[in-house]
Amino acid sequence: MVATVVAEALKSVKLTPPEAGETGVAQPDVKLPDDQEAAQEEGDDSGSDEGDEAVGAAAAGGPKKKKKKKKKKSKSAAAAVDGEVASTGSSVAPGPTKTAALPNETCPLAPGQIKPQTSPPTIPVRLLFKNNRFPQGTMHSYKDDNLWRETSAEKREQERLESDMLNQVRQAAEVHRQVRRHMRSVIKPGIVLSEMCETLEDLSRRLIEEKGLEAGIAFPTGCSLNYVAAHYTPNAGDKTVLDYNDVMKVDFGTQIGGRIIDSAFTVHFNPRYDPLVNAVKEATNTGIKEAGIDVRLCDIGAAIQEVMESYEVELDGRTFQVKSVRNLNGHSIGPYQIHGGKSVPIVKGGEATKMEEGEFFAIETFGSTGKGYVREDLECSHYMKNFDAGHVPLRLPAAKKLLASIDKNFGTLAFCCRYLDRIGESKYLMALKSLTDAGVVDKYPPLCDNKGSYVAQFEHTLYLGPMRKEVLSRGDDY
Repeated sequence: MVATVVAEALKSVKLTPPEAGETGVAQPDVKLPDDQEAAQEEGDDSGSDEGDEAVGAAAAGGPKKKKKKKKKKSKSAAAAVDGEVASTGSSVAPGPTKTAALPNETCPLAPGQIKPQTSPPTIPVRLLFKNNRFPQGTMHSYKDDNLWRETSAEKREQERLESDMLNQVRQAAEVHRQVRRHMRSVIKPGIVLSEMCETLEDLSRRLIEEKGLEAGIAFPTGCSLNYVAAHYTPNAGDKTVLDYNDVMKVDFGTQIGGRIIDSAFTVHFNPRYDPLVNAVKEATNTGIKEAGIDVRLCDIGAAIQEVMESYEVELDGRTFQVKSVRNLNGHSIGPYQIHGGKSVPIVKGGEATKMEEGEFFAIETFGSTGKGYVREDLECSHYMKNFDAGHVPLRLPAAKKLLASIDKNFGTLAFCCRYLDRIGESKYLMALKSLTDAGVVDKYPPLCDNKGSYVAQFEHTLYLGPMRKEVLSRGDDY
């Protein structure tokens, strides 16, 4: 979800080494390197000594040596592979390795996963993991004065007490990863955006086992195109089609128990936009790196802007500096509250407010080839009940009825006109206007830079834990 003002079918994931400052990186899936796969396959299919020599040397870390026994090829190869994977702290279960999964084929297992997911995904994530314990995101150490937390017995106990809550958020994060992984095989030039959103949202509901306000979608799927930076999702009758030259921001959220995963990525097909997309991705990762307990929000913004604006992109013979969109921000996240009160700027000069232990943040950045400033424009589709709105007397009976429906189905989570259509509401526009006029419901129109420009976005949800920070929504894709 935006701040305060879907590539092929499902692929196996490569286990990447931790970056500086990361500890215990956990990814949702594991894929063996090609040379290990080759060794494993050769051990299964061949009776020669060569397979054993390669595997034995890899396992021992030294030069190749012939083995005197010739009959136990597959076992030794498998043992070597298992030994190397075990050193990463992950496990691998049988499954396809190189070929992409076709419809109704199963996909590789993630660490802790006891049942394979299908492709396209059809099994609720809850049923895939042993004892309902879901994968961690990536873990990062804090800097400097907060390094002591990793060896503190008190903070370790505090983290243990939070494990059930964090496990819920990790479940929502795993749903987000599996949904977006599949959607990347679906999103192609020519797709109708309304159909894309419906497919994504139906998949999210199925994998998270939607149950009213207890579990489900956190906000409408954003699919803002080109100069539109955020808050666009198709209304009824909108037949917009994705083009090869479009830059689309896919922003969607999942939630369990009100704990929201807010994460976004940019889809583009024309390689000329690569510098723009890379700038924003690196800027977001910079924001994540800088974030931490007692870190000033303004310092994060300055670091993000420095990285973002070091990039240039050439379009139609003209060179554009990539600009941070100065009036869009990341934000803290509260239970059932997508904007929790603190804003994380993406330019220098913001507030000196500090991040605190136990807070959830959406670190998101927007880079533009335009002015780097957005304004409200186009038809509104996003709405959300004011989190702080008390009792407001309403005269229009239709408004009272619509508010009761909003309270029941969405609470203080964001919704759109398509969601009202889906729950059976009709002829609600006047009642909705009455609610917005009364300040009970806030509207969030699309946010646009100047026409002809292009905006990209990347976003992750992180948690400032007692010992380390965890990037909950991190996956193999971004």
